[in-house]
Amino acid sequence: MSKENPPTPGVARAKRMLAWTLGNPGELSLDQKEIPTPDRSEVLIRIDAVAICATDLDVIAKGPPALVNGTLPFNQGFTPGHEYMGTVAALGPGVDEYKVGERVAVEIHAGCGQCKRCRSGMYTSCTNYGRNHGEYGKRHRANGFTTDGGFAQYAINHINTLVRVPDDMSDEEAALAVTAGTSMYGFTELGGLIAGETVVVIGPGPIGLLAVAVAEALGAAPVILVGTRENRLAVGARLGAHHLVNATLCDAVEAVRALTDGKGADYVMDCAGTEESVNQALLMCGRGGKICLAAFPHGKVAVDLGHAVANNIYLYGIRGEGRGAVGRAIALMAAKRFDATLIHTHTFKLAELTTAIRYARERVDGAIKVVVKPHSV
Repeated sequence: MSKENPPTPGVARAKRMLAWTLGNPGELSLDQKEIPTPDRSEVLIRIDAVAICATDLDVIAKGPPALVNGTLPFNQGFTPGHEYMGTVAALGPGVDEYKVGERVAVEIHAGCGQCKRCRSGMYTSCTNYGRNHGEYGKRHRANGFTTDGGFAQYAINHINTLVRVPDDMSDEEAALAVTAGTSMYGFTELGGLIAGETVVVIGPGPIGLLAVAVAEALGAAPVILVGTRENRLAVGARLGAHHLVNATLCDAVEAVRALTDGKGADYVMDCAGTEESVNQALLMCGRGGKICLAAFPHGKVAVDLGHAVANNIYLYGIRGEGRGAVGRAIALMAAKRFDATLIHTHTFKLAELTTAIRYARERVDGAIKVVVKPHSV
């Protein structure tokens, strides 16, 4: 019978931490919370860097896709934030896969491990999503969505979600692995992208920019980035885009068709999530091609499904970064196949989270990816 791991010096003595909690929609407060205790197959992570995602902004303002105790996440002492990395601070009973002091990046979803989707490897689509409360007890975890996330000094993670971080990789860069992993999951595990195929990315936000980087690193050619902001397009060029299309200066569909010899692309990843961008993706995609819907549309969109059917186009959504995609993204980053730090523009202390969120939401001072350091208060 395995022995429980001994308590970790320092962490064992500390009982409380600083954490932001969500009250009413749009209301965050910096509070003192108990440092959680890891259970079997879990570790306690000292959070060293957490990046702000557009989905965090949706959770804070509106609630979905967060689901806490079976309902919207407001006024439950819930801590959002999901794109983080840190240092293993304590081990749960029986954990010998990691050691205290190791630096790790995290996936968001652990899943329940027992439903049909989890057993097939699609744990980001766990059918027990959010059922980790009361009589359910399905042990589902999606940190920052159904369980406490990373806008805090410590968080609990299942060992299945951890990815070791190379010694020479900065905290800020490692915190971007979730963003890169999302596009990796969309292109490879769900999309089946192989070298030599053509890729279009619509929307040069953080996911879109790292989608360009991942696609180019995987050998896609050409990689075409479509956007409306010259400064973002310029970053995309540095990350490996072979062609840039400014949709304010031309008909983006015609431009992409011209760049693909009139045939359209093998893959289109829509990172904008608007009615216009979804329909542009359909017209940019070649016959038999694939469209990855990587953004959450705000409301219903009218889509020309007839065109998709007539051209045998496949549309699929992605949720998170499943099947170990963060680990593969870290591997590309460690091999210097692309420089993810090109999208990191601002860093704030934990106490400055509300300002950091404003920078991310309003794109203040050209903000792309904003990072918060929880142990800088």
